[in-house]
Order: sequence, then C-alpha cells, then structure tokens
Amino acid sequence: MRNTNGSVRFVAMGLALFLHCATVPSSSGAESKFKIITSTTDLAALAQEIGGDKVEVESVARGYQDPHFVEAKPSFLLKLRKADLLIVVGLELEIGWLPPLITQSTNPKIQVGAPGYFDASRFAKILEIPTGVLTRAEGDVHPLGNPHYWLDPENGLQIAKGIQNKLSEMRPGDAAYFAERYDDFERRIKQADEKWLAEMKPYAGRKIVTYHRSWPNFADHFHLDVVGYVEPRPGIPPSPQHTVELMRLMKSEGVKVIAVEPYFDLKTPNAIARETGARVVVLMPSVGGEKEITDYFKLFDDDIAKLKQAFDETK
Repeated sequence: MRNTNGSVRFVAMGLALFLHCATVPSSSGAESKFKIITSTTDLAALAQEIGGDKVEVESVARGYQDPHFVEAKPSFLLKLRKADLLIVVGLELEIGWLPPLITQSTNPKIQVGAPGYFDASRFAKILEIPTGVLTRAEGDVHPLGNPHYWLDPENGLQIAKGIQNKLSEMRPGDAAYFAERYDDFERRIKQADEKWLAEMKPYAGRKIVTYHRSWPNFADHFHLDVVGYVEPRPGIPPSPQHTVELMRLMKSEGVKVIAVEPYFDLKTPNAIARETGARVVVLMPSVGGEKEITDYFKLFDDDIAKLKQAFDETK
C-alpha cells in the first residue's frame, strides 16, 4: 500500500497556517446545519438523501479518485475539526490515509469509538471475507472483506437506514424529518432497483473481467459472473505472464467485456481487448466519477447503461 507518512506530516505542519479559519464565526444558517464529513462521495450522497436541508455534507475523496489512495491535505484536517459526524466505508479501505487525519484533527466527536464516528460497513452485506492466514504476497487484500459494498442498491438502502438512526439519535428534534426522508428514499430506490434488475435480466450470467476487485457486490446483485481480473492480485500491476493467462481464460470462457475503473491505466486492458475481441468499458465506482453522476441513482443508471451497450455490441 502506498506510504502516506510524508503527506500526513505535511498536513500536520500545514494545519498551523489554517487554524485561524477554524475560529472564524459561521453564519447563523450554517451554524444550524449538522456537519457531516464522509470519506467517499457515495456515503455523502446517501447522507444527503437522509439529512436533506438539515445537514451540510462533504466528502474527503472525490468520485474520480481511487479511495484506497487519497493524498492528505491540510484542508482535510479543517473539515474534520468542524465535523459533528464522520461516516467511513471501513473494512480498512481508508487505512492508508484517514486514521492519522482523524487523530490529528483533535476533534473528540469523531474519534474511533466516539458517538460521531459511523462505520457504514456494519450495515452492509460484505463479500469476499478471507479465511486463513494472509500475507503481503497476496496483494492489498482486505482482511475484513471487500469494501466496495456500496455498489449494491440493497446495501445502499441499509446504510441509509443506519444513517437515519444515527442522525435521529444525535438530533432527536429532527427525527421525524429524517424518518420521512428515509421513507421517501426507500420508495425511490426500490422502484429504481426494479427497473435496473429488469434492464439487466437479459444479461444474467454474463461473464466479465474487471481490473480491480471493485465489483463483487454489483455482480452479485445483478447476476453477473466475474471470472478474472486484470490485476494478478489486488493492488499489484498486471504482469506479462498474468496478462497472457488472462487472455487465454477470456478466449476459453467467451468473455467479451472488461470493466475498468477510471483511475487505472487503459493500456493493458486495451491490449487484452484487441487480442480477445472484447470491449473495454470504463465504469464509475463512485458518485462524481463523471460530472453527470451527481447522486446515488445516477451512478447505477450510468454503469448499467454502459454495460448494456457493451453486452449488446459484443454478442
């Protein structure tokens, strides 16, 4: 995993230059808002759905970034210092950059175990939980399970319910408002998921290859079969030997779609596609991966549309 110690030290020094900002009085309107910081844009989108105009939500990572590797900045500490609630993906997704920032923020509300620290993974169906002894030779394997669980709408709904309960606990005067927001979100996400499942039904069982292990929850929900990965192991760049083996697998299994996250180099996937007659599809794993993907619903709309087109064009 990428070493972030230098970045964190920079943040600690840079914070002194910004501390005066933390004491600048906010407007009365801003003061009435409950301040939520999330590690990713997907969690921010879900928090906004439930919090509505009672909250102010901001994500640390951007939707086009690899959430495993986020460069620490002094401004992140200022955001964390002012937060009433911090929502994280958990399962060690943010382990390379977020824990030192939480500690250095000196905000007692959001320290691990404090009332303002919310681990969204506790509310989700977690896949790929390793068994046995893990070593670094296996790559960046997450010992607690795959952290890309938000790419299942059912998990999104369960996380939203957890957020509703947490906000109601911390702001009991607004509990009825949060409950109403959740009920509306539940209705809309279930309607949308019925449409998504219907759109993907003709492609049930289709075999695909993905670059990273970002898509097990998505594939499980929409009945796709991920048979291989461009990475030989999580976080390990593709080697020539692995690439040749993957091409053989794709030819024997008739795999025609390679899904790639926007922050990975397309050189190897494109080469594999040329040799196998497959189509490379850049799928967005997070809200904000493209400017048009402004909420949780549009994330699935976009990815499903791209997959359908790729499947149809590679029959």
